[in-house]
This record gives sequence, C-alpha cells and structure tokens, in this order.
Amino acid sequence: MKWLSVLPQQCILLMTCLLMALEAVPIDIDKTKVKGEGHVEGEKVENPDTGLYYDEYLRQVIDVLETDKHFREKLQTADIEEIKSGKLSRELDLVSHHVRTRLDELKRQEVARLRMLIKAKMDSVQDTGIDHQSLLKQFEHLNHQNPDTFEPKDLDMLIKAATSDLENYDKTRHEEFKKYEMMKEHERREYLKTLDEEKRQREESKFEEMKKKHGDHPKVHHPGSKDQLKEVWEEADGLDPNEFDPKTFFKLHDVNNDGFLDEQELEALFTKELEKVYDPKNEEDDMVEMEEERLRMREHVMNEVDVNKDRLVTLEEFLRATEKKEFLEPDSWETLDQQQLFTEEELKEFESHISQQEDELRKKAEDLQKQKEELQRQHDQLQAQKQELQQVVKQMEQKKLQQGNPPAGPAGELKFQPPGEHKVGDAPKHPAGGDQPLPPGHVQEPAARTDQVHP
Repeated sequence: MKWLSVLPQQCILLMTCLLMALEAVPIDIDKTKVKGEGHVEGEKVENPDTGLYYDEYLRQVIDVLETDKHFREKLQTADIEEIKSGKLSRELDLVSHHVRTRLDELKRQEVARLRMLIKAKMDSVQDTGIDHQSLLKQFEHLNHQNPDTFEPKDLDMLIKAATSDLENYDKTRHEEFKKYEMMKEHERREYLKTLDEEKRQREESKFEEMKKKHGDHPKVHHPGSKDQLKEVWEEADGLDPNEFDPKTFFKLHDVNNDGFLDEQELEALFTKELEKVYDPKNEEDDMVEMEEERLRMREHVMNEVDVNKDRLVTLEEFLRATEKKEFLEPDSWETLDQQQLFTEEELKEFESHISQQEDELRKKAEDLQKQKEELQRQHDQLQAQKQELQQVVKQMEQKKLQQGNPPAGPAGELKFQPPGEHKVGDAPKHPAGGDQPLPPGHVQEPAARTDQVHP
C-alpha cells in the first residue's frame, strides 16, 4: 500500500484559496540568512493532487473562473457561509460569455469521460443494455440532467461535493492506516505459526528489539508550539532563534503568498520533528507510519488554530494561537509508537473478515478450476471427434481407390485419369489405317484377307 506524502490542499475553501490568489504583504527579512533558495516572486506553485476522482475537472473549472474579474472580486468579499450556501454560485450568471463557453466545453468533456468510465466498468462485467445517462446520477459533482452547459447549479454541486469528499478524506486515511497496521500484525502472527519453538522465540526477541530501537529517539516537540516553530526557524530557515517573530514566520512559510497556511504548508513544518523518529534507512522505521504521524500533527494544529474550521490558517488565527498558554507551555506529544493503534478485539474482527474474504476467493478459485476442467474436457472431446472424422474420411478415400473410382475434387472433377481411360474428344490422333475413330456416316471397309488368292 503506497501512501501519498501530500494531502488535499483544503476542503471547504479549496476553490476559494486558488481563485483569490491574493498577494501577500511584503515583509522585511534578510533572505541572505535563509538557507537554500527562496520562493521566486510570481512563480507558479504546483498544487498537489486532491485525491478526488474529478480532480482534473475541478482544477480546470478553477482556472477558468480565475480569469473572470467580476467573479474574482465577488469571491474576495464572500465568507464561508455564502460559499457553502450556494449564494456565490449565483454570481456565475454575471461572468463573461467567453468564460461560460469554456465552462460549457469543460462540462461536456467531463460528462463524456464519466460515460466512458461507466461503459468500461460495465463492459468488464459483460453487461449490456445499460442506460449510461441514468448511471450518471451517482456522480454528485455536476448536474447530469443538463450535460451540455455549465450552470450555477453545477458550480454549487462542485463546491459541495469537494467540501464533503475532502472532509472525509482524512477519516478514510486513518481507517486505511489502521487496516494496514492490523494486516502487519496478522501476517506476523501467521508467520510465527509456521516456525518451531526455537525460531519463534528468536523472531519474538527480534521484534521486541526493533520496537525498542524505534522508540529510542530524541524528544518530539508538540506540533505548533513555540519550541517546535523556533526549531524550524533556526534549522530549516537558518535564522537566529533569539529573533523569532511569529508574523515573519507566517509570511515566510506562506509559500504561494495567498495569505493562508494551507494543509501542505503546515505539514512541511513538521519535517524536522518526523526526522527525529523516522529514517528510511532504518529497518525498524516504517515510512507509512511517518505519513500517519504527519497527518496527526497537521490535524492537531488545525484543531487548535483554525477557528472557523475552513481548513486554512489565516495570519490573524496564527497570531492569536501564539498568544495562548498552550503555545508557550504545551503538553508532551505522544508519537504513534507510544499509542495502542488497535485492540485485540478489533484485530480478531479484522482477521475474521480476512478469513471470510479468503474463503470467498477460495470458492471462486475452485469454481474457476471446475470451469477450466469442463472446458478442457469439452476441448478433448471435440479433438477426439475431429480425429474420428478425419479417420473416416481417410478410410472412404482408400475404399474409393480400391474400387477403382478415383477420388473426386471439390467440384466433382477427377483428380487423375486411370490408365487406358480418356475423356471423349481427348483420343490421340493416329495415322490413316490406324485405330483413329472414323467420322460419322463413314463405313469402314473390311480389312483384306491375307489368305485370298488374286489372279
């Protein structure tokens, strides 16, 4: 199972963040003190994949709407409730004809893509007579009843679908990670069952040793605390820790200069902490667990800092968080290795589910094997019938030859002429007096007798 190292940029205001593209307020900072190359002014930052199946369509709609000045201005003054309620979507009626035409074309392309997906899925199960139009109802990010034009309802549905899907994205990732950990434990225990007592004890000792080695790491700072941010300021940014300034820190790590710290920009702040615990070169360190740890850190900071729950951190929210007691005197942070990820009951339920799936797969495999054997039997039977027919034909040909009847060709013609037999009109010509046939009406004179005496 391969885990993404990045998450969706935002949930409720995914479109808002990209559409606004506001310029950040310049700050006085000596870039020569910052390690590495800084962000180039005006440089386009590539946004990570949201993980949605309609990600490309979402991005294309955003790019087109971003070109309309009126819609852009309305968006800058809209609040989160206006966006979620659909009020902002009604502003689509006021955008330019050129923008609407491009949106219409994008929607037609997306509908065509979805229809192809449906057809491919149905063809894979050999189903026919499917009403593809009715099946488009399962896709909630566009109005399937109008496949040709992009209307305010389409924008409203796209925003709400992205909001709902991205809100559930983190929950789905946590569930998948839990299954991953239970599968690891299940496979370990199954492997131990195959060993004798001595080898089993060695494996158990090695497992405990690896756990201990993994847990032996430097202290991990509480995510979002002053100590954690100062460490980034000093080691990643190359700045004097005694000159730490929250406002400057925010501006410096707002990489795309949109006025927010989004989920990816927050997660980048935890790299130094994660490196204390996880090293890809170490056998005992699991990189899948590192990404789960990164997700937990980001969620924790969002819960403490993101006041309006729009999955974006504004400068105001960030500065307000730095004034809290938790920022200066945080609780200790427990890493994954210090927590119980699942209970024995949950593991048993998971193993029961795995066993049920294995039984179903085994039954399908047996059915397929029976089908294969039946097909092989039918194939062998047909081959036997074919050989029998070939033998009969061969015997018939031999019988014809024995009876003097030459075998006939496909059209009934003779394949060869037996000796002494000729077709009519094919008799060879002979000199006079020979055996050449006489013309019609001519009477052949009797041959002269050799014993007759002539005077």
